[in-house]
Formats: sequence, structure tokens, C-alpha cells
Amino acid sequence: MMPLPAALRALHSRNYRLFVAGQLVSLIGTWMQSVAQSWLIYRFTGSAALLGLIGFAGQIPIFILAPVGGVIADRLNRHRVLIATQSAMMVLAFALAALTLGGVVREWHIFVLATLLGIANAFDIPTRQAFLAETVSRDDIVNAIALNSSMLNGARIVGPAIAGIIVAAFGEGWCFLLNAISYVAVIGALLVMRVEDAPHPEAHVSAWESIVEGFAYSWNTKPVRALLLLLGLVSLMGMPYSVLMPVIAAGVLGGGPNAYGLLMAASGVGALAGAALLTLRRHVRGLGRWVAISAASFGISLIAFSFSRVLWLSAVLLVPAGFFMMVEMAASNTLIQSMIPNRLRGRVMSVYSMMFMGMAPMGALLAGALAAPLGAPATVALGGAICIAGGLLFGAGLPHLRGPARELIVAQQLAAGSPGEEVTPLQE
Repeated sequence: MMPLPAALRALHSRNYRLFVAGQLVSLIGTWMQSVAQSWLIYRFTGSAALLGLIGFAGQIPIFILAPVGGVIADRLNRHRVLIATQSAMMVLAFALAALTLGGVVREWHIFVLATLLGIANAFDIPTRQAFLAETVSRDDIVNAIALNSSMLNGARIVGPAIAGIIVAAFGEGWCFLLNAISYVAVIGALLVMRVEDAPHPEAHVSAWESIVEGFAYSWNTKPVRALLLLLGLVSLMGMPYSVLMPVIAAGVLGGGPNAYGLLMAASGVGALAGAALLTLRRHVRGLGRWVAISAASFGISLIAFSFSRVLWLSAVLLVPAGFFMMVEMAASNTLIQSMIPNRLRGRVMSVYSMMFMGMAPMGALLAGALAAPLGAPATVALGGAICIAGGLLFGAGLPHLRGPARELIVAQQLAAGSPGEEVTPLQE
């Protein structure tokens, strides 16, 4: 194989190449479905509150069931679990496509299928995050997570843009059908991987004890706890801006599905740039400071966006919002993955999933409720202000987190058979 640039070094792994290729195709379809589903609900009801409720229905199962998903990820073959979850998601996408293209879809169909998809995601997300670390060597984890984020956000650019065109020209049902077909790529990629069946020493411990151990480790490990709390705050108060995007595109900016797709794609462009920047890093040193600055800057970008009443300006302002959001979340993921032992990886990443995806439904519900009396722009601005406060508070606590974080990372390097390096992950 020809030498790859340093920013792409994780692609030396065959399993990682297959993982990324399959996920890229599937995630484009996922974003197409997400945009089309939100637009369909808004077209049916014209209600910001129901947009928040559909977001809640699709993500609250992650908050409730992710700990169980984490136990499954640490006890069963992660490769096989992913094949099962991705297959379930494909079936649900085909069902939504059939209902919509058949002209019989109703609001309750969308809510039920969104909830079932959330249940599948509760098992898929922690397993996928843990499995990612198995596809590369420990030295390439930083690069693998950054490339994975780049892939995800490349899909965020392409998916909404395609969805806006397809919804305007043919209707939402075709987006759902294309998403269902896209799962063939990721399932096929998983099936041709060569994966060893690793031992699972936790199998003799009760599931409840395993869940408690994962939560206890996440809470008692100060650097992990701080990263997870900030991530949860940003997901709760900052991320719901995307739930309100149909309201802003139509009610504030006077656009249609193309405008909605443009705004979502603009955020994706910024997020892709943030993830691409992280691929250039060879180590975790200084990422803690990046997390603090990015959380606060994300909040500033949201406030600026909330004041815009012009489509092109709104799209431009969403680029830095997407950039700083991605740096905060991907850097947090990288730091956490670098500090935790592999035997706990599924369970700790399930807590990460609860904070990243699971808090979002609370935020979606809250944003939908606040948007009625305050308006969508003011709701977005409020979330931005709280993200600024969270970033400043995390930054103030960095001096107390550097030592424990360094010890954790060196311990994991030694456990993996690598010489422990003197790293200072939370300071440049």
C-alpha cells in the first residue's frame, strides 16, 4: 500500500477503511432522512413544539437505554452487534419509505418509527464508538476519531443538500427510500471485515453491576466527568438549534426545503473543517483547552446566528457554529477514549452517548416549548449564552484536571504495551 499523509494514517488499517467507507454512504442517507422527516412533520403541522417532540421521541431512548447498550458492547462481539443494529435501522427506514410513498403516512407513524430508531441507536452508538477503537492501533486512535468525525460531517454537508433538492422535486418519501438502501453499504462493509473474537471477562458479572461500574468510573474519574458534563450541557442547550431550523428557515428567513437544506449543509461545512483540523494532530496534548474555547465560541456563533434575518448571512454564520461544535465534541471524544481502559470502553462510551445524543431530546423538547413564547431566534440565543458559561467554567477548572488526565493516558499507553509518554492533554 502506498504511504498515506499523516492526516490519513488511520486508513492504513483495512478494517478502518471498510468502516469509514460503509459509514460514509449510510450517514449521507441518515442525514437525508433526518432533514426530510423534520420537514414532513413541519409541513403536516406547522408546529415548532412538535418538531421538538419528534426530536425527543427519536433520542430519549438513547438516554434511557444507552447504559444497557454499553453493557452489551462490553460483553458481546461488537462486530456482530453492529450488524444487527444496522440491519434493524434499515428495516425501519424501508417501513417509513413505504408508508410515505404509499401516501398513508401519519404523524403517529413518524413518532413510532423515530422511537424505534432511537432504541436501535441506544445499542448502536456505544458499540460503534467502542468498535472504532478496535479497528486501529492505539497510536492511531486520535487520527481515527478525527477522520470518523470528518466522514460524519462530510455526510452532514452532502445529505441535507441532497435532501433539500429531492424533497422539493419529488417529496420526502424518496429520501427515506434512499436512506434504507444506503444501509446496504455499511452492512456489506461489516460483513467483509476480518475481526477476531476477543474475550469478554465481564460476562460473569451481573448486568446491573456492570452498569453501576461504568457510571461510577465516569463520575469518579474527574477529567472524564468534566468532559461529559460540558458535553451534556452543550447538547442540552446548544444543539437544539438544529431542531428549530425548519422554523427559522420558513418562519424567520421566508425559505422552503432548499433553504433548510442549505442551512444544515452550512453547519456541516464548518463541522467538517473542525474535524479536518483535528486529523492534523498526532497527540492529545492541548485538547482540553480546545474543548473550553470551542464550547464558548460555539455559543458566541449561535448568538450571532440568532440575530440574522437574511438567508445567506445565516448560512455564513452557521459555518463557525458547526466548526466549534465539532471541535468541542470530537476533542472530548478523543480525550475520553484515550483515558479509559478497553474493558470499560463500551460502558463509558454509553455515558458519552447519553450526554452527546441522550441530552439532545431534553433540549429539543425544551427548545420547542421555549420557541412558542420566546420565538426561535431568542431560544437559540439563550442556548448560546449557556454554552459560553459552560466553556468558561470548564476552562477555569483545567488546572485541576491536567495531572489526573496525564496519569490516566500514560496508564492506558502502558496497558497497551506502548511506552508511557509525558503528555499534558489539557494544556498546550
